[in-house]
Amino acid sequence: MRRIDFFDTTLRDGEQSAGINLNTAEKLEIARQLERLGASVIEAGFPASSPGDFEAVQRIATTVRNSTVTGLARAVKSDIDTSWDALKGAEQPHLHVFLATSPIHMEYKLKKTPDQVVDIAVEAVKYARSKFPLVQWSAEDAFRSDPAFLVRILNEVIAAGATTVNIPDTVGYASPQEYGALFRFLKENVRGIDRVKLSAHCHDDLGMAVANSIAAIENGADQVEGTINGIGERAGNAALEEIAVALHIRKDFYNLETGIHLNEIKRTSELVSRLTGVMIQPNKAVVGKNAFAHESGIHQDGMLKNPETYEIITPALIGAAKEPLALGKHSGRAAFKDRAITMGFTVSDDQLNEVFAEFKELADKKKEITEDDLFVLFTRQQLEHTDTPIYDLESIQVQYGTNNVPTATVTSSTPEGETVSVATTGAGSVEAIFNTLELLVKGDVHILDYQVSSIGKGRDALGQAVVNLNFNGKQLTGRGIAQDVLEASAKAYLNAINRQLVRQSLETQKELAVETVN
Repeated sequence: MRRIDFFDTTLRDGEQSAGINLNTAEKLEIARQLERLGASVIEAGFPASSPGDFEAVQRIATTVRNSTVTGLARAVKSDIDTSWDALKGAEQPHLHVFLATSPIHMEYKLKKTPDQVVDIAVEAVKYARSKFPLVQWSAEDAFRSDPAFLVRILNEVIAAGATTVNIPDTVGYASPQEYGALFRFLKENVRGIDRVKLSAHCHDDLGMAVANSIAAIENGADQVEGTINGIGERAGNAALEEIAVALHIRKDFYNLETGIHLNEIKRTSELVSRLTGVMIQPNKAVVGKNAFAHESGIHQDGMLKNPETYEIITPALIGAAKEPLALGKHSGRAAFKDRAITMGFTVSDDQLNEVFAEFKELADKKKEITEDDLFVLFTRQQLEHTDTPIYDLESIQVQYGTNNVPTATVTSSTPEGETVSVATTGAGSVEAIFNTLELLVKGDVHILDYQVSSIGKGRDALGQAVVNLNFNGKQLTGRGIAQDVLEASAKAYLNAINRQLVRQSLETQKELAVETVN
């Protein structure tokens, strides 16, 4: 049975989605979950793009051991050198280097002739192979490239030492028949193509990324690239969970294996959604909340008689089936630690004590503690620790009445170590909170998007707020979780501001380090 490797680029191509900005701790948490999912390759970021990306790639490379960790680089030596510094601690260092090959990209973006592009690609691959045992070369906008030129440049980069060649549909222009035909053409015409891994990378601009990816597999692709929940630039990437489940459900037709642990799909999807702030549409295939809902009377009747009448995928297959939760406010630390391990979390004794205290506090407020609640507690505990001075919400009070002007009062610590209280009004409770926090952070803030949702069910469910804002010219996303949605909203706002402070601190530290070396 032929194996298809899954190359996950959630942390690189997925994070390029408008409004998504993950910090290092969040990227590391997602990378650990992708490892549990069984991703063959995890693209951790673009090391040369920023100090934050470099740090994230470096930490993931030294942490993940059961998946290959890679980073993206342009076809320039400085990018390759920076990537090596970030990835050299990996179990098996891997580099992903790219260069555009379509006529429109070569003429208008690169301003290079086809001969020059070939020379640059070959030089980059040779230099990368002098450092990395594994080098993937990608022909950006490959589908809109001249097939004969693709054959020529692939011949050269394979001869130069590339171990994987990727043929992306960068702008989501292909149809399944055309994309599959291109892979078949390359398999038949490129020298040495059987000595390397052939990879497919599809965008979803026309809604065909998953279909195109499967068409590539049917025509010789050994690896498929995509993201969890299909996030990514513009309309996103191929959704890896959809491809994995499709290949499994129709294994009678495809006769392929992937190494993906399907029962980790739901948890991976939820983690990515929560940390990126990108909600999953209810009717999304495989992981949408309506994926297993049946409202039609005819469908319900059929399901009662035999679930297979309308359900080709079971919730249990993707890890969506929940066992009754036995934990409550009287549960002990041992049972709590066992549940953490069962859920896939690794916690030290100090971390366990901290999150256990939060659990006890929540259990006094809620009638029923769900696994979703525990997932939030464990994840938040592992992500919120930082040595960088930040704004820390201590208290919030909102006065509201239909005949009164909403007023918010906020008390918070500041990056300078002070505790300050500020208050102002707004047209509504949320606006009053945001106006007050803008006085606190002393910057130019514009709210771009704001969402509130519940975690779990019931009137006492935790509330989650996601705020997308522009702070002093930087677009940021923040998240906050609390039982009160107004408190969650304030936390989300400050979380976005804190992200920028952490990023600025990291960049300043790197600049000082460079100055010291020089």
